[in-house]
Amino acid sequence: MRSVLNEEVSQTLKEICLGISLRYEIYFVEIGCDENHVHFLIQSVPMMSPKKIINAVKSLTAREIFRLHPEVKRFLWGGKFWTAGYYINTVGQYANEEVIKKYLKNQGKEDEYKKIHASQLKLF
Repeated sequence: MRSVLNEEVSQTLKEICLGISLRYEIYFVEIGCDENHVHFLIQSVPMMSPKKIINAVKSLTAREIFRLHPEVKRFLWGGKFWTAGYYINTVGQYANEEVIKKYLKNQGKEDEYKKIHASQLKLF
């Protein structure tokens, strides 16, 4: 698998996500990536479903990355930035903020994972 998440694209992804935060009630507490995965810790309002959040994040980020980095598309199979699948967990009785942060940090190889954004926001 080819890596398209170089430093420049990762920085663009962070900026796009911060723009999404300004327009929608979706707040990125943490964004991290390794060479071919992105992990988000997101806070939002209860009436916004997880599916609606992920659809908004995936569509807006893909569109903007292709607009700002058209070269990325030639490295992708099928020309899609995101795969169809995703994993969502919620913060609650059995999964708190620290458990989810640990999950994110342990994805991929620890030395390849880089945090590209961490907010000072606290989850509910």
